[in-house]
Amino acid sequence: MNIRRLVLDVDKAIAKPSIIEIVQAISTCPGVEAVNITVTEIDIETVGTDITIEGQELDYQSIVRAIEGTGAVVHSVDQIVSGNRLIERVARQR
Repeated sequence: MNIRRLVLDVDKAIAKPSIIEIVQAISTCPGVEAVNITVTEIDIETVGTDITIEGQELDYQSIVRAIEGTGAVVHSVDQIVSGNRLIERVARQR
């Protein structure tokens, strides 16, 4: 399966790892062409982030291992895009 985009909900401790350490770890994974880390929440002990990864033939397990190897934790997969091209989310009309 050609995974082209992953959006992950990831938490990290306030002190370590830094988001730079996380992006460096993800960037070493096969197929990764771009990474965006956005801080979404900060509390006393943890920082919540949304991580968007794009590329070709992304290896989900390798990416999770890289993130968790820094000391951060993957909570959920919030979006996955697969196929020959990217499809942007289209809002449903109700």
